Amino acid sequence: MNLERVSNEEKLNLCRKYYLGGFAFLPFLWLVNIFWFFREAFIVPAYTEQSQIKGCEWRTTFPFLFPLTDVWRSAVGFFLWVIVLSTWITIFQIYRPRWGALGDYLSFTIPLGTP
Repeated sequence: MNLERVSNEEKLNLCRKYYLGGFAFLPFLWLVNIFWFFREAFIVPAYTEQSQIKGCEWRTTFPFLFPLTDVWRSAVGFFLWVIVLSTWITIFQIYRPRWGALGDYLSFTIPLGTP
């Protein structure tokens, strides 16, 4: 998709949809949001909807989040997912044989032998 051919209003809607879609356990959408909209939020000349993509409006409910944009929040969410999944994969690979039947039930394929 070429974002140069899309209206600014549609860019804002698309950025928000990808950000919210990432909460449905789809961190890949956050990664796409980072790559597609980082340039639109921070590099291209200013336009009306850009301030909303950038997130310049003050957040009164959560003031500690006000400087973060949809793009930055997508990046934070994506990297948190990477940390959580990497931790789980490491723990599972190391301790699966010790878990006995539970480790076997959680495995898609059961490797032969023990490490």
